[in-house]
This record gives sequence, structure tokens and C-alpha cells, in this order.
Amino acid sequence: MNQRSNAAHAAKESITDGPEVDSKEEEEGTEIEVDEENLPSRAAAVHEQIRMEGEKELERDGLALMWSAIAAGLSISASLVTKGILHEQLEDTPARFFLENLGYTVGFIIVIMARQQLFTENTVTAVLPVMHKPTLKNFGILFRLWGVVLAGNLIGAACASLAFIYLPLFEPSILHAMTTISLEVMEKDPAGMFVGGVVSGWLIATMVWMQPSAGAAKIWVILLMTYLVAIGNLTHIVVGSVEVLYLVLSGTLPWEAFLWPFALPTLAGNIIGGTFIFALISHAQIRNDLSNERKKAQELEGKDKDGDKGQTGGKNRGQDIKKRPGHDKNAQ
Repeated sequence: MNQRSNAAHAAKESITDGPEVDSKEEEEGTEIEVDEENLPSRAAAVHEQIRMEGEKELERDGLALMWSAIAAGLSISASLVTKGILHEQLEDTPARFFLENLGYTVGFIIVIMARQQLFTENTVTAVLPVMHKPTLKNFGILFRLWGVVLAGNLIGAACASLAFIYLPLFEPSILHAMTTISLEVMEKDPAGMFVGGVVSGWLIATMVWMQPSAGAAKIWVILLMTYLVAIGNLTHIVVGSVEVLYLVLSGTLPWEAFLWPFALPTLAGNIIGGTFIFALISHAQIRNDLSNERKKAQELEGKDKDGDKGQTGGKNRGQDIKKRPGHDKNAQ
């Protein structure tokens, strides 16, 4: 490692106690370029900004990730609560469906604006550094992140469900509305859970991709994309876990119903929709641009070196000519 690489390595160690992601920037002792003016397109700038965020998340301390994920699991329960309150308060008309589903967006707004760890966000953000350099070490770090965040989200979801059941937080009518909403999730068969999870994972990944360009409209992007998940009756592993665990822990459903038909198909769908479809396609469209940009930079650097050599060679040849006896004025 050169001095610059050592300095970058030391700086990174001082910031995080987690593992280090393998990347070309790490090897060269540089940082990821996110300035649009230095990149081939605006899409490339967004890609690199999300990849930089992904590296930061992958390198975070495991305990910090766990607490953040538990907080997200608790916060996302606001979706079920708000939707249940709206369901109970609004009259049974066609408009109620569209109004009560606005409550579904509340939990996402809290989690994302508070920068808490939500599993479906990590399926696209954290996977870009791995696609950039797919080493065994990077895959191991990715699976570590996914495992910690998913476990934390489920713990938070279970704690929220227990609080709804055993603490006098809401009126019985609101609890009944929450039960009704949760039972609607279980009306799907495993195939429906999986397909809904794929589309949901795609929409959440799209939301993540839009955020760097959203600016002050970020909250509206979150609201729009999660509202589509709600009115589409799509499945989401974390929000759905709050709903299904509420049914399981209250004795309405057996434990095995959580794993099948809900959790396993939905989790697979979210990962495939957010990672293997959206993230892969998004990375593929940028990869050629970045690769061509690097080739151009290397060619320019090579020309500069050749030019320097030519100038140096010219000087040497001139010096050799001056030193020849035939060109010595005294010799003449």
C-alpha cells in the first residue's frame, strides 16, 4: 500500500468498527466519485451515490445495525396502527379503501426519514458495492448485514405486536380493525405472496433510487411509492410481519402460518424484486458507462506519459548531438 492508501485505510478504520468492503477505491486509497460533472451521466452519479451509501451501511458495527433495525421494526408498526384507526373511523364506502391506505405510508415515512435500518431498503443499497466487486468477502459482508437487519426488524415487529395485545393502548374497536386488516394479508396463497413481494421489492428499490434526486420532495416520493404498495395489496416482509405476528401472538393464527404461506415467499419475492431484478438492471446500465469512462481516462494518462517520454527523449538526443566530436566547435 502506498502512503495515500494507508491514510485512507486508517481514516476508514477510525470511522467504523465493522468489516471493510473490497473495492477499487479501497485498493487505490481514493473515494467514490459522486460529482455528476466528472461522471458520464446523471444516472451514473445517482448509482455511485447509492453505492457509497451502501458501503457505509455494510461497514457499520453489527450492534449499531441491530439497534437501528429494531427501532425500524417498532416504527414500521405505525403503518398498521394508522391504517387501523382510519379503517375504524371512516364510513364503509368505496373511498375508505383509498383513504385508509394512506395510513400504510406513515411507518415508512418515519423509518426512512429517521434513517433507521429497513430490510427492503438494504436489498438495493447494500447490494451495489457487491455487484461492483463481487468477491466472496463482499458477499459475506452483505449476508451479515441482511441477517442482522432482518432479525432486528422482526424483533421490533414482534415487540410492537405484543404491546398492541397486552398494553391498553387502543380501544377494542381499533384492535378489531387491526385484526381485520391483518387477516386480509393472509388471504393470499404462497404464489400470491411471492409475486406481491417481487413487485413490492421493485417499488421500494425504485423509491431508494429516486431519493438522491428528490431533494425537498423526498417525503412525497416515499408517500407515493409506498402508497402504490398499499393500494396494490402487495406483500412486504417487515410491515407484513407486524400484521401476521399480531395475529399469531394473539392466538388467531398458529406459528407455522407466519413462516408459510407468509414469510418465506414474501422474503424471497422482496429480495428478487429489489436485488436480482432492479439492482442488477440498474447496475448493468451504468457499468458500461463507467467502464468506458475509465478506459478513456487510462488512454489519456497513457498519451500523457508517452508525450513526456518523447520530450525527454528529444532532450537526450539533443544532448548526445552536442556531445559528438563532429559538432564540437573547438574540434572544428
